[in-house]
Amino acid sequence: MGLIYMCFGAFLAIGLVILGWRILIWVWLRPRKLEKFLRKQGLRGNPYRIFFGDIRELVKMLAEAKSRPIGLGDDILPRVVPGDVHTVEKHGKNSFVWLGPRPLVYLMDPDTIKEVLNKSNQFQKVKGGNPMIKLLVTGLVFYEGDKWAKHRKIINPAFHVDKLKNMVPAMYLSCNDIMNEWEKMVSAEGQCEVDVYHHLENLTSDVISRTAFGSSYEEGRKIFQLQREQSNLLVEASQSVYIPGMRLLPTKRNKRMKEIAKEVKATIRSIIDKRLREIEGGKTNQGDLLGILLDSNLKEIEQHGNNKSFGLAIDEVIEECKLFYFAGQETTSNTLVWAMILLGQHQDWQKRAREEVLQTFGNNKPDLDGLNRLKVVNMILLEALRLYPPVVVLGRNIDKETKLGDTTLPAGVILQIPVLLLHHDVELWGDDAKQFNPERFAEGLLKVTKGKASYLPFSWGPRICIGQNFAMLEAKMALAMILQRFSFVLSPSYTHAPHTILTLQPQHGAHLILQSVKS
Repeated sequence: MGLIYMCFGAFLAIGLVILGWRILIWVWLRPRKLEKFLRKQGLRGNPYRIFFGDIRELVKMLAEAKSRPIGLGDDILPRVVPGDVHTVEKHGKNSFVWLGPRPLVYLMDPDTIKEVLNKSNQFQKVKGGNPMIKLLVTGLVFYEGDKWAKHRKIINPAFHVDKLKNMVPAMYLSCNDIMNEWEKMVSAEGQCEVDVYHHLENLTSDVISRTAFGSSYEEGRKIFQLQREQSNLLVEASQSVYIPGMRLLPTKRNKRMKEIAKEVKATIRSIIDKRLREIEGGKTNQGDLLGILLDSNLKEIEQHGNNKSFGLAIDEVIEECKLFYFAGQETTSNTLVWAMILLGQHQDWQKRAREEVLQTFGNNKPDLDGLNRLKVVNMILLEALRLYPPVVVLGRNIDKETKLGDTTLPAGVILQIPVLLLHHDVELWGDDAKQFNPERFAEGLLKVTKGKASYLPFSWGPRICIGQNFAMLEAKMALAMILQRFSFVLSPSYTHAPHTILTLQPQHGAHLILQSVKS
């Protein structure tokens, strides 16, 4: 018996030594080796500090920045991305920070960024974070390799230009509902203060509900309400440090998040089952996103001898439907709210845009051909997306030693493309880079960027946002209808406080004073 205990003790001691050695490699030896490698390449950053790296300072800077608003004319970068600004100012554009034991290297050169984003199989998205996000959304944007290619191929027809034109009437109905609501609010006193941000969130969710689910529109609205609650719960969870296994604890929040995920899945599955029965019964496709997706999926399966492995499973279709909400609603509502805030400041551009809209449509319903001819409105939206891109950074992994330009980077490094910094870079955009000047896009996006990867509101390369045409069409429709009916200025109660919760948003809403253009 004593020998058994001795052997067990020896194995335990050996195990602890091995574990301790691996921890030592993880928290000290490997980071020090990576730091030495990066400095030899001419990259600069703080010395590595065991385990936490720069995280504490970065979190503190962000908390301090969010604690107070800024002036309308102030640079938004120190408030939105204070860590990025501090690092680049201190160490230059060729710099890095420590996210715990992993170094994060900034990519600021458009040619290098283009190379990384074009090689999507080699430079894949950064994994990690709170796994509870999977309860909110997965789908196309989270996949890599063959799985991403398969989903992209099947989903792509839903966002083809020919299909989008059939969704214009649904977009109009959703916009018209909000316009009528605003007119009632304004008519009482001739003008009215409105926090347009929440109204625009409702508008874009309404558009997704109509365009994604067609006749099942009311059920679609229910899904959005649940997804919004889920998003808020996820934000709450993200404000504390995630410890592995926390999602398994039976906390009130965890229980509610799982209940919502279950209810959303059941509701979408019910809509899909109903639609599949209609298809089997010979009913034609309704032309909504779900119908087009199911049609594309069935065709892909048929083309491969009815082998279902070539198509999407029902659970995968459900996740793509959830992604329609998350990506489509967030991106467009944020684009619209920043466009309205900017036009509230710059009355000259608001007047130019309204004149263009009235010259094109008068007081009539906007149509696709007219929306495509709105040059000034398009310039304004492009500039709003430059100054306030929905996603302020893009991250990519390096899994093996890689040469990028004149620099060689080791495996284990995270690449960060600081979209917001790029969009405000004087070297790329000129001395007025931080100012609202839609005129820069007068000759088109390609002309101003010279083909460089310096404008990334929808990313770049093979993984460029599949829904960008949908988002821009919806934004043009909404902005055109707003300009037809209302003039607006920033309210004295408006507080300028851009910040990020998954996307770049106005922290305290967007309070504007609306007035009917007919009054």
